[in-house]
Amino acid sequence: MNEEHNSAEVGEEYRPAGEKLQKVLARMGVGSRRDVEEWITQGRIKVNGAQATLGQRIGYSDAIALDGRLLRREEDEVVRRVLIYNKPEGEVCTRSDPEGRPTVFDRLPRPKSGRWINIGRLDINTTGLLLFTTDGELANRLMHPSYEMDREYAVRVRGEVTDEMLENLKNGVVLEDGPARFTDVKEAPQGDGYNRWFHCVVMEGRNREVRRLWESQGLVVSRLKRVRFGPVFLTSDMSVGRWREMDQIEVDILAGEVGLRPMALPGMKGKTREKLDRQQRKSAKPVVGERARSSRGEGRGQGSQVAERPADVKRGQRPAKGRDERSSPNLTERPSRKPAAAQPAKRRPQPSGDGQRPGFRRK
Repeated sequence: MNEEHNSAEVGEEYRPAGEKLQKVLARMGVGSRRDVEEWITQGRIKVNGAQATLGQRIGYSDAIALDGRLLRREEDEVVRRVLIYNKPEGEVCTRSDPEGRPTVFDRLPRPKSGRWINIGRLDINTTGLLLFTTDGELANRLMHPSYEMDREYAVRVRGEVTDEMLENLKNGVVLEDGPARFTDVKEAPQGDGYNRWFHCVVMEGRNREVRRLWESQGLVVSRLKRVRFGPVFLTSDMSVGRWREMDQIEVDILAGEVGLRPMALPGMKGKTREKLDRQQRKSAKPVVGERARSSRGEGRGQGSQVAERPADVKRGQRPAKGRDERSSPNLTERPSRKPAAAQPAKRRPQPSGDGQRPGFRRK
């Protein structure tokens, strides 16, 4: 009896207390878990005045400082907002650039609570779909390989593409950072000669992975645009440089994909909503360089249509210009699953022939 009691006391004494620092800061929207781990390694975070360490656990009463600025713990309450952004060429995925180049954060509205965390990155020459959220846990799960968020790209390839090359890309090739492959790749109906469009799907977000895969076959990628991230599509109403905030239903669908429970969006007053609408309209203005591309038929011409409407590739149709297309949503919805609070989502089937996963478009 005494031995059992003593062993229980020992167990309690050595049981880790609190939560991991990176998880708490991610939930506060300070950054993703990866960001926080980098900051800890760089010595930018202190807990109670002492240098933070990787894996350190903290309690609610502990004081956390980032770059000497004390963080307010009442921000620990999660605010889950999500933005869809159509990234132009020439922007970098960082908050500030030492070379003074424009960043993807320059156009975004400033959130009242927390800050925007980019879900994955695109290199400076890649355009298309980027997601941002104020919920660090959502960002972490969407980027983590265990949740298998597939990314679909429209890519224009210069050079002769053979069936053997496509088989190599689907079976896998060895890059400098390990094996990689497309889970699906299919030629789009547009394009001719040595400039042909393809849609390809990868399951990871490794640096320049899509470009490097094509280059492994001796081919050159002349244009690259991400058109889908998981269930989120880039539709033609999202012009280059434009952003849009997801509504409650869309955010809940996206969070459900990675086992997170629904969470109510914060209320927004009328004046705040009007200000946000003005910022959104301003962000939709043409980007420098896009006017020139449009005049050459690249911005709204054949190549752009392939990139903007991946669903049309499946049917072999040109994008419709009717009312339905302009109002089509950015999200595909699938039958709901029971959310798993802390466990990876079940492995989903491989993408179908056109690079899209099973699902149905929300009306």
